[in-house]
Amino acid sequence: MNPWKGLKNIPRNVWLISGATLINRTGTMVLPFLALYLTQGIEVSIAEAGIVLTVYGIGALVSAPFVGKLSDRIGSMNVMKLSLLSSGLVFLLFPWFSDYYTIILLTFVLSILSEAFRPASMSFLSEQGEPEQRKTIFALYRLAINLGMSIGPVVGGILTTINFSLLFYVDGVTTLAAGLYIAFVHWDNWNDENSDETTNETTEVNKVKPVYKDLRYMYYLLTLLPVSIVFFQNFSTLPLYIVEELDYTKPTLGALFMVNTILIIIFEVPLNTSTGKWQEWKSLVLGSFLTAIGFGAMALVQDLSFIIVTMVIWTFGEMIVFPSASAYVAGIAPNKRRGEYMGYYQMLFSTCFILAPFIGTHVYESFGSTVLWAGTFVLGITSTIMMLRLRRFSSN
Repeated sequence: MNPWKGLKNIPRNVWLISGATLINRTGTMVLPFLALYLTQGIEVSIAEAGIVLTVYGIGALVSAPFVGKLSDRIGSMNVMKLSLLSSGLVFLLFPWFSDYYTIILLTFVLSILSEAFRPASMSFLSEQGEPEQRKTIFALYRLAINLGMSIGPVVGGILTTINFSLLFYVDGVTTLAAGLYIAFVHWDNWNDENSDETTNETTEVNKVKPVYKDLRYMYYLLTLLPVSIVFFQNFSTLPLYIVEELDYTKPTLGALFMVNTILIIIFEVPLNTSTGKWQEWKSLVLGSFLTAIGFGAMALVQDLSFIIVTMVIWTFGEMIVFPSASAYVAGIAPNKRRGEYMGYYQMLFSTCFILAPFIGTHVYESFGSTVLWAGTFVLGITSTIMMLRLRRFSSN
């Protein structure tokens, strides 16, 4: 059985939006090097650079639900074009300003415009294909993101040795290119007018019901919070632990992260195709459990081979959790309100972008790595147990 054969029936629009995402992400290099640009290029303090990064997270956080709602009103395609074209221009303008407070303002505007793409694109993807294809669709979308992110930061690292401004110019040009691609490529027609009667009735009921009053959905977001905080340690405390405490080199760290990327590229789409008919709650439970085991086992690390084993475990958790998490939202969101629901979904990850580094680094500095990784295990298991209750709400 060919594990990739599920891709043959994926709608053309999914491939097109994944292509646009790949173009955009291949040029993603400003955010990974923003702190370095601020401290070395603009020469502000580390604390001031931290404030700028926090402002970016706040902008993404507060804008997500409003962007989702806007996507429902004017169309996800229009929001995606607006996001890419406007943020591309801001990238090009950014290096012309060196005043700290102007940079803060530009960063806030950039975060709102740039991060608007994700809830709109996920809303668009939710309308494509059949329910059993959703995991594969979102896995393909994540594959485009990861392929691009495996290129962008590498090129960005080279450009920083030449001129920091090149980061913004390349990021801006690729972002504009992705926006123009979306604007001019031929899209297949799609609509959800043929939704069944039950879906339409649900829509009518939910028209006057704010998302935050949808208790099932609020509970679902709450189940994702602990495991997402665990996963975001990948970008904060895990590098510190491997380089500073375990005393491995930065190139070794880079090679370890390549393990994560390679596994995602090879296995994520086939894995989610093979589990396409699983009920989402089952995938979420398994993925959260693997994430808990993978990160928690870091407390027992003895050597490099053990680190690789733990990374393999939590990477499989990541590959199962996140496509299933997106598919679950697409499945329960009322018709014509998927953008709004995806906006709140994105808001959760923006919250974790702020909380996870703060909590993780504080625990690591105050109590040590053993407590940190034991804590990630507890948080991951907490999500696992909470997700077991989702089967009560399953409509599959």
